[in-house]
Amino acid sequence: MSPFRLTRTLPEDATAAALRADVLHGLTCSPKTLPPKWFYDAHGSELFDKITELPEYYPTRAEREILAARATEIAAASGARTLVELGSGSSEKTRLLLDALPGLHTYVPVDVSESALAQAGHALIAECPGLNVHALVADFTAPLLLPRTPGPRLVAFLGGTIGNLLPAERVAFLASLRVLMAPNDVLLLGIDLVKDESVLVAAYDDAAGVTAEFNKNVLTVVNRELGADFDLAVFEHVALWDAEHEWIEMRLRSRTEQTVKIPALDLAVDFTAGEDLRTEISAKFRQAGVRAELEAAGFDLTQWFTSPGQLYGLALATPVRPPTARFPAEDRITTCVR
Repeated sequence: MSPFRLTRTLPEDATAAALRADVLHGLTCSPKTLPPKWFYDAHGSELFDKITELPEYYPTRAEREILAARATEIAAASGARTLVELGSGSSEKTRLLLDALPGLHTYVPVDVSESALAQAGHALIAECPGLNVHALVADFTAPLLLPRTPGPRLVAFLGGTIGNLLPAERVAFLASLRVLMAPNDVLLLGIDLVKDESVLVAAYDDAAGVTAEFNKNVLTVVNRELGADFDLAVFEHVALWDAEHEWIEMRLRSRTEQTVKIPALDLAVDFTAGEDLRTEISAKFRQAGVRAELEAAGFDLTQWFTSPGQLYGLALATPVRPPTARFPAEDRITTCVR
């Protein structure tokens, strides 16, 4: 058997259909929203790589610091023969875990980008002789069916991406992972921590304007894919700290009253001057809150690692019971008006 295998779980038209559905839903709701996953076309991915190198953007560096210092402990706690990574992208930071797992048999990267999976998978096989890579083209926020691989498994969800989900979505997502995991599997979760507002806002509104360009890229994607006529120049990048919910919101604020036409959806969207389009939330966490959400999803928090200055955390959790939480299907802060 080849050391590299790729399984597609998404239909060929799944991405286009999801974009149409998300734009139609998000732009006919109040407040208007677009999911952050649409930032990441080729240009958006390049911009995000630049963001991770900015002095203001600490999460990537802080998470890498923890992995470099604690990978051996994480490996020992998991005893993993299979590493599953959700939203793997380039799998760059994962190499620190791979190097620390001498008994690893299989790496299962999960991502919606087939090209990113193929590129990273072939590179890893060249770097790690004897490693099997079974890449999975899938949306990790939807129900997953993981390939059969040797256990125990270490399931990694890094980058603080868990913070892009609303509270009800987070526990539903964690509960879906709990269903997938065997009693001897381990979850590794990247967690961005609550800190001074000025540090948080600067990380999402850098002086060089890279994050502003990244934020507006979602409009470029909608223009290109759906024939929309968003004028990027009349939208302003905004990053705000919501102290009540303890999350950063990224928004695009309309400078003028305007109507945007989206021919592919036969849709015209009115914006008032000063109206915001929410493009991302990025929740920040405290250890007690992480423990509670994990427990509601059927996990016990077993180890907690933080970076210098308590900027960022990694949580190790084990599945111990069925999920107990129940949440309404609708997001309580978004109401559709159509």
